[in-house]
Amino acid sequence: MRAAGLVVAAALERVSAAAAVGVSTKDLDELAETTIREAGAVPSFLGYHGFPGSICTSLNAEVVHGIPSAATVLADGDLLSVDCGAILDGWHGDAAVTLHVGTARAEDTALSAACRAAMWAGIAEVRPGNRLGDVSHAVESAVAREGGPFGIVADYGGHGIGTEMHMEPFLPNVGRPGSGMRLREGMVLAVEPMLTAGDPETDELDDEWTVVTLDGGRAAHWEHTVAVTDHGPWVLTAPAADADRDSDS
Repeated sequence: MRAAGLVVAAALERVSAAAAVGVSTKDLDELAETTIREAGAVPSFLGYHGFPGSICTSLNAEVVHGIPSAATVLADGDLLSVDCGAILDGWHGDAAVTLHVGTARAEDTALSAACRAAMWAGIAEVRPGNRLGDVSHAVESAVAREGGPFGIVADYGGHGIGTEMHMEPFLPNVGRPGSGMRLREGMVLAVEPMLTAGDPETDELDDEWTVVTLDGGRAAHWEHTVAVTDHGPWVLTAPAADADRDSDS
């Protein structure tokens, strides 16, 4: 799974570097697919329940599951969340980042930073003996500490991952400490908070994929695939330049 995670990390690094004004989300999708296949892996998302892309590209008020399109061209000030998955030798990796296109808006920077901090707070609790609720509560508490008018999207969250992309258990981004399944060494979870700049209520577009905020507020999404080990959280989708065993940003 670390090998699959490195493929995802490499694809996200290339997409992040290429996300600029005038580039289409289809261009980014093709870049991600090329990166994944060159590594001998297969995109997890492509064809998953009919999804037409190798990555999800969710722009501004789109929260998750945005479909890449040649008609969607990035503009200055856009906020873009990119979710990517890869399968290598039957094992999955899954991660997401939120990117600023051109000139970053201060409110977008704060939103994305709060979401990323919440993800890392959750990751820090991915340890043997803790429970799912400890991870969920850490995410929720970190958002509260940021102090901004951020909403946590409760209808979507993290999940188990391994030989399938989505496995039990579901990992909410709100929760009560000490509740839920006990974590043990060898389990792997995708930790993925989604925050909005306003009301967290969402709706799904007619394409039956793209999830958007009801009030039109912008959204951010960060995710890593994390293994439970006796040495602490192992971030399997961390870039190759980072330490393999990592519990900080």
